[in-house]
Amino acid sequence: MTRPSPPPETPILPADDPDALDQAVGILKAGGCVAVPTETVYGLACDATNPQAVAGVYEAKGRPSFNPLICHVDTLERAGSLIQLEDLGLALAAQFWPGPLTLVGPKRTPSPVSDLAAAGLDSLAVRVPRSDTLRTLVQRLDAPLAAPSANASGAISPTKAEHVKDSLNGRIHLILDGGACPVGVESTIVSVLDQTHPEILRPGGVARDALEAVSGVMRRPAQTNHSAPTAPGQLTSHYAPSASVRLNATQPEAGEAYLGFGAQPKREDIVFFDLSPSGDLVEAAANLFTGLRWLDRVSDRIAVAPIPETGLGEAINDRLRRAAAER
Repeated sequence: MTRPSPPPETPILPADDPDALDQAVGILKAGGCVAVPTETVYGLACDATNPQAVAGVYEAKGRPSFNPLICHVDTLERAGSLIQLEDLGLALAAQFWPGPLTLVGPKRTPSPVSDLAAAGLDSLAVRVPRSDTLRTLVQRLDAPLAAPSANASGAISPTKAEHVKDSLNGRIHLILDGGACPVGVESTIVSVLDQTHPEILRPGGVARDALEAVSGVMRRPAQTNHSAPTAPGQLTSHYAPSASVRLNATQPEAGEAYLGFGAQPKREDIVFFDLSPSGDLVEAAANLFTGLRWLDRVSDRIAVAPIPETGLGEAINDRLRRAAAER
């Protein structure tokens, strides 16, 4: 079957509309890609077992082919058919699935997932999302969905349907609109390849202390492998706006817009976006990409207030460091 070409203008349809879901299933079966809301960010979903469909997602995003994709499934049983989940993986899944946790485990062989989605690795990243829409699509397709964030590769991740359209209009087949994503940063990725030494590969929507309450101490993220990351989101320059980004700025310099955190004096001479006036890291995570995207439209230089490294602050700072990296 020939993969369909995306329409010149990508439609946005309500995610809770049965007719829209029917249309999405038809697109996925034909090898197309659909932007789907999740609790973290919007994902660009395709049939993970169809190499042409996966290639279409890479093409739409302009994503390096060596960067592996997360396979989203509807149940623990389906996850277990794709990767080996031993005691630690099962304990983490029981606590955090459905939810913003991705587990990287040994890929079962033979695997229905295309080698392109796994970037040729012997491991695979799998998640059971909280999103009813995505789980329903998996169930109806009866196949895992590979779903990186629904934006051009390396750009700011989308937390609203209009963000997807701003980035990928005319390059994908359909956008399902489920409103704003409540978590607002991508899933935490944990490797359980070594059962005795689990490792956080990417901080995200589940904080370290919550994970370690189940697993014990987890290793810090390893040094990024620039040419061959082992999980999504490990490239040094990632989630990046067009504007330059300066971190840990207590005040903006002349000509800088300011991404604030906590109660900040709003000066009339600067452009200001406050991630959380009350200093709430959960609120800040949910607002992070929206704030970066908005400031990127109005300024070519962004200063960012210091963010605590506790709780979700680890994930927020990880994204900000990647946004500020040389590119």
